Amino acid sequence: MKKVFLIISTGMLTGILSTGMAGVQMESDTSSIATDSVTITIGKISFTKNCTSCHNFKQDGIGPQLAGLTAKVSVDWIQKFIKAPNAIIESGDERANNLVKKFHAIMPSYAYYSDKEIDAIIAFLHTQKVANQNGETGDGSELSNPVPEPIGLSDLVVGLELVTQIPPSAEKLPITRITKLEFQPNTQNIFILDLRGKLYKLVNKQPTVYMDMAKLKPKFIDQPGLATGFGSFAFHPEFRKNGLLYTTHTEPPGSAHADFHYADSIPVTLQWVLTEWKTKPGSFPFSGSSRELFRVNMVTGIHGVQEITFNPLAKPGDDDYGLLYVGVGDGGCVEEGFPFLAHSRERIWGTIVRIDPMGRNSANFQYGIPRNNPFSGSGETKTLGEIYAYGFRNPHKISWTPSHQMMAINIGQHAIEALNIILPGHDYGWPIREGTFFMNPKGDINKVYPLPANDSIYRITYPVAQYDHDEGKAISGGFEYNGAGVPLLKGKYLFGDVANGRLFYVDMAHVRLGHQEIIKEWQVSLNGVRKTLAELCKDERPDLRFGKDHRGELYIMTKTDGKVYRLVSASHP
Repeated sequence: MKKVFLIISTGMLTGILSTGMAGVQMESDTSSIATDSVTITIGKISFTKNCTSCHNFKQDGIGPQLAGLTAKVSVDWIQKFIKAPNAIIESGDERANNLVKKFHAIMPSYAYYSDKEIDAIIAFLHTQKVANQNGETGDGSELSNPVPEPIGLSDLVVGLELVTQIPPSAEKLPITRITKLEFQPNTQNIFILDLRGKLYKLVNKQPTVYMDMAKLKPKFIDQPGLATGFGSFAFHPEFRKNGLLYTTHTEPPGSAHADFHYADSIPVTLQWVLTEWKTKPGSFPFSGSSRELFRVNMVTGIHGVQEITFNPLAKPGDDDYGLLYVGVGDGGCVEEGFPFLAHSRERIWGTIVRIDPMGRNSANFQYGIPRNNPFSGSGETKTLGEIYAYGFRNPHKISWTPSHQMMAINIGQHAIEALNIILPGHDYGWPIREGTFFMNPKGDINKVYPLPANDSIYRITYPVAQYDHDEGKAISGGFEYNGAGVPLLKGKYLFGDVANGRLFYVDMAHVRLGHQEIIKEWQVSLNGVRKTLAELCKDERPDLRFGKDHRGELYIMTKTDGKVYRLVSASHP
C-alpha cells in the first residue's frame, strides 16, 4: 500500500491555488481588491520575501503556481485560509482538502498578518493572470505513478544517542535550520551549520558559535527561506597549516557584480557568494580576512549553492587533492520558464563544478580551473572549464564511498528523488529528464513520461536509485557507512526524505550504473523505544539531514527541533 505523509510547508501560500485544481471554475467578486500601484508594490515585496521559495506564476513547484488565483477563489476565502488554514481544512472545505490530497502539504497559520498586509498580497496576486503555456503538454502517456513498487520496510533498527541541541534561531518552526555536520580535517572537531547564519563548534558536546555570517558579511540574508542563508562550509584539507576555510552565503540582488549572470530581462531574486576565509588555525571564535571567489545570480531563492566539499579520501599528490567541489542548483529557472539556463555546458546553473581555490586561471582570476577537469581543454570557447558534471535540479550532499565512488543526490521536481554516481563530464538529464523518465521543460514540468525509443542518443547518465512522491517529497543525501561502531551498517548508503523523515538505504555492493538498486526502509530507536523521526521531534516534518565525523560515524539532524543524534547500534529484531 502506498504511504502518504502530511508535511508542513514553509511557503506562505502553499496550496491556495489547489482550489483551482479541483476542477471547479467559479466567478469571483474582485471589486474589493485594491488596484493602486502603492498597494500592489507593497504586496509584491511581501510576496517576494515570503512566498517565492514555493510559488511562481508559471509552474507548480514546492507549492502550486498562483497565476489567475483571484479569478477562481474568493477574496474572503483567501483571507481566511492565510489566517487559519487548519480550521478551513478541518471544516471539510472541499478546496482546502484537495490541497492535502494533491500537495500533501499544510501551510502554517499566518494569523499575525494584518488585514492590510494580506490585502496587499492579494492585490499583487490579482495582477498575475493565467498565461498560455508554451510547448507540448503530453500525449496522454504521462505517468501518474512512475515508480509503482513501494519501498519495503526492512528489519533493520538503528539505535540513536542524543548528542546535542542546537540553540533556536527562530521562534516559529523550524526553530533551527541546521543542514550540515562535518569534521575539521585531521582533528576530532565537529562543526554544525544553521542556515540562518551561525556555524557552531561542538565543545564537550555543547554548541558554541564559531562563525557568525551576519556579523562578517553585512549584506547577508537568510530570506526568503528554504535553502537561502549560510549555505555550506568546507575546511581546506590543510586547514591546520594554512587556516583556509570556504563558505557560501546569500546576498540581495545587485549587491555586487555577478561572475555568472544572464540577460537583464530575467529576474534576479538573490546572489550566492563563494568565499575563501583566512584565519589563524587555532583561533576561536573565528577572526580573519575574506576573499570572494565567485558570485552567482539566481532567478528565485530555491536550489542555490548548498554544497561545497573537498574529497576527504584524496591524499597529497592525488589529482583530486585540494580541489573544491561546488554543487550549483538551477535557481528555480526551469520553474520560472527559463529552462535554457540549465542543462548547458556554457552556464553554471544545474552543475557540479570543481575548482582549485589556490589557482588563478579562471575568467575572474580568483580561482583555478584544474587541467584535468573534463571540459578544461575542450577548445569550445563558451564551455565552462569549471564544470565537472551537469544536468541537475539541485545537486546536494556530495560524498565519497570507501571504494572512491563519488555520490550525489538530486532533489526532484514533482515526481522523482534520485541518488547518482557522479562521473566527470557526464550529463544527468535535468530538465529534459527527471530520474529515468522523460520531461518536457517547455510544457508541464510536473508530468513525466516513459523514455523515448531513441533515448540512447541523448547519452544521459541515470540515477542508480530513485523513489517517487508516493514515498517522500525531497531526498536527503547521506553517506556509505565506514565507521567501526555499528558493523551491521557496513556497506550501506544511508539516506532519507527531508519532509517526512523516512529513512532509507541501498546496499552498495549491488549499486551500478544502468541499474536501479532496490531501496529499503530502516527504523530508529531512542533509549530502546522504537520511534519515527516525526515522533521524536513531535512534528510531521522533521527536516532530516545527515552528518559524519572523523571516525566515519554517522549523525542525524532534525531541523524542526534542532536535535542532533549519533547512530550507535543496529540490530535485526
